[in-house]
Amino acid sequence: MKQTGIYPGSFNPIHIGHLALANYLCEFEGLDEVWFLVTPHNPLKVKTDLMDDEFRYELTQKAIDGYPKFKASNFEFQLPQPSYTIQTLDALSTAYPDHNFSLIIGADNWLSIDKWKDPEVLVSKYHLLIYPRKGYDVKIPSKLPNVKLVQAPIIEISSSFIRKALEDGKDIRFFLPEAIRNML
Repeated sequence: MKQTGIYPGSFNPIHIGHLALANYLCEFEGLDEVWFLVTPHNPLKVKTDLMDDEFRYELTQKAIDGYPKFKASNFEFQLPQPSYTIQTLDALSTAYPDHNFSLIIGADNWLSIDKWKDPEVLVSKYHLLIYPRKGYDVKIPSKLPNVKLVQAPIIEISSSFIRKALEDGKDIRFFLPEAIRNML
């Protein structure tokens, strides 16, 4: 079975923080690959704040091009909206039975997982890899053996920071993958 990390996100836009985390998970946490699952609409976010779905997917494809352990996925584009993680993981498991999927989420999302659809099913059925975020203290009950806090480096870069910097005309070339810098 291929160990595949599912990294869902708006990637609005994708940046080096996303890529560095995924690289860490492949090299230090036993994942064979990471799929960047571009989400058309997170139920907890306002849809109007998102760049076009296909454009975000194209940015993601270009940002990871040439690295064999990364894959851009628009799998959720064909699922009913809004997307719920448990339904997506179930659909992925059906479509790709030779993959063992682990969900990659931030500490901030872990602390609000009780607001997600069927969180008990999610944490019992799938492995969760939680990456640290500054200011979020993660406690994982011992009764949840599928949930792991990884010791990835904390990189405090957000897509909203990127968008604001671009809007303000800042030169942020080292925050974005070279392949997409001129597309934004």
